[in-house]
This record gives sequence, structure tokens and C-alpha cells, in this order.
Amino acid sequence: MIELRKSEDRGHANHGWLDSYHTFSFADYYDPKEMGFGPLRVINEDWIDAGTGFGTHGHKDMEIITYVLEGELGHKDSIGNGSVIRPGDVQRMSAGKGIRHSEFNHAEGRQTHLLQIWIEPNVYGIEPGYEEKRFDAKQKRGQLRLIASPDGHDDSVMIHQDARLYAGLFDGAERAGIAVGAGRRAYLHVARGEIQANGIALKAGDALKIADEPLIELTQGRQAEVLLFDLA
Repeated sequence: MIELRKSEDRGHANHGWLDSYHTFSFADYYDPKEMGFGPLRVINEDWIDAGTGFGTHGHKDMEIITYVLEGELGHKDSIGNGSVIRPGDVQRMSAGKGIRHSEFNHAEGRQTHLLQIWIEPNVYGIEPGYEEKRFDAKQKRGQLRLIASPDGHDDSVMIHQDARLYAGLFDGAERAGIAVGAGRRAYLHVARGEIQANGIALKAGDALKIADEPLIELTQGRQAEVLLFDLA
């Protein structure tokens, strides 16, 4: 089974300072058929204006991954972390029994473009945690680079769920394939550019829900950046 989720079918909210597209039901966007995919609960594509951001707010029992595409994002949280994440950085925050944080675009005259991803954990009420690692373009060029996993394999950030997240950059003749294990499913999100997955043409914002397919093959990328989720 391969099901196409087109970019223009996502939920959309423009708050002036924040322009956001919601892959799954979120805030005022509700679609009972789009409540998530396995433990993958949120993929929000956000554009945040310069000098604005999210004030201090709380989360609980959620694995939150931030993936910056352009610009930069300042982060502060209630467990003492403060940093600025930029393209190539992957931030993982385990909300656990409760964490509060803020996110802000301090760059002058430039929007920040990012993906915020929520994955439901397989343990609850744990101590909150934070991790940040860098995966430069060379590591993702023409391949699917593991960036998040349940065991921190291959120097990926560690999440509390039987899920793996890969990121890749593809252009021209570059191609990659990945096997999907029996009983597992996958979700492919195109962050930028254009690409074909198992012969299906995709553009930025498009996604595929994949089940009972042994192999995913990525070809014919045009300045494409993709995220692939391998899910229980």
C-alpha cells in the first residue's frame, strides 16, 4: 500500500508572524482521517518571521524533533538548555513528565523555515531530556542518513520509540533505496525540491504513507531534501 498525501491537502494556518502547514490534525485543523501515522503524530512545516517566535509553553510525554531548513531558531528550556539550531542541526527534546521551553527567531530580516515533528513515546512519565547533533550536507548527500533512532545508532539522536528517522539530499543521478522490515511501515515527507519514490513523482510538502512494501527507492531528485520515518 502506498498512499499519496499531497502538499495542498494539508491543514494551513497563517498567524501573520507564523505561517504553518499541518500534515496531521493539529490545533484548529482537524481531520479524523489524518490523526497521525503509527506513533508519528505531528509534522508541522513552519515559517517564523524575524524577531518573533513561540513564548514559553509546556509539553508532556512526547518526543519532539526540530529540523531547521533555513535560518536559525533559538531555544531555551526549563532543564537548563539554551542553544541556536541551524540547517544541519537536529534537536531532540523528550518532554517526559513535563518540560517548558521557548523558540525564537533572532535573525534580523530573515524568516526561519523548519519542520517540527512529534512522535509518541513508548515510555511515559520519564525525566525530560534534550539532545542536539549536527548532520552536515555531505553526510546526507545521495543517501539516507540515520538521524534519530531508539538506541542512538550511528551517532543519531535517541528517541523513546521503536522508530527511525532518516534524512537525505538528492539531485540528478543520485539515488538510494531502503528496505522496510516485515510488519513495519514508512512515511516519506519531501521537505524541498522534487523526487520520485517507487516511481511516484513528489514535490515539496508531498508525502507517502507506505505499508506492505519491501523496498522504497528514491530517484530523479531535483534539489530534493527528504525525511523518511521507519515505524513500528
